[in-house]
Amino acid sequence: MKDIYDLIGRICISIIFIYEALDTLFFFQNTKDTMSAYGDTWMQEFLLVGAIAVLIIGATMVLIGYYANIGAFLLLLYWLPFTVIVYSFWNDPPEYQRLSSLYFMRNVAVCGGLLILMANGAGKFSVRRLIHNLRLPE
Repeated sequence: MKDIYDLIGRICISIIFIYEALDTLFFFQNTKDTMSAYGDTWMQEFLLVGAIAVLIIGATMVLIGYYANIGAFLLLLYWLPFTVIVYSFWNDPPEYQRLSSLYFMRNVAVCGGLLILMANGAGKFSVRRLIHNLRLPE
């Protein structure tokens, strides 16, 4: 059952990031406007294209299980700064602090899942294991 749980967990985690990448891609201008609202005006298009690429590559690596630990690391490179910048509940007005802190903690939990994936690997049902098993003996 552990291997099935690993697969389902990888699917669930990767869906979050694939959706984030598609949302950023389809609402590119809105995302740029939101970045401006947070004070991030330095090379917005470059940062957005880079973030979309990191999200798609990392989520795909996690989903298929091919070097999933590297994919999880790529996703952490995006998700940790995003969480600290967007959900900085310590700077929010009191009426928004509770909701923002809940979102912050949810994102921290996703980071924990990515760290567990980095530590334990993709499991039995992964493309990397499939490739390893299909290699011909020398």
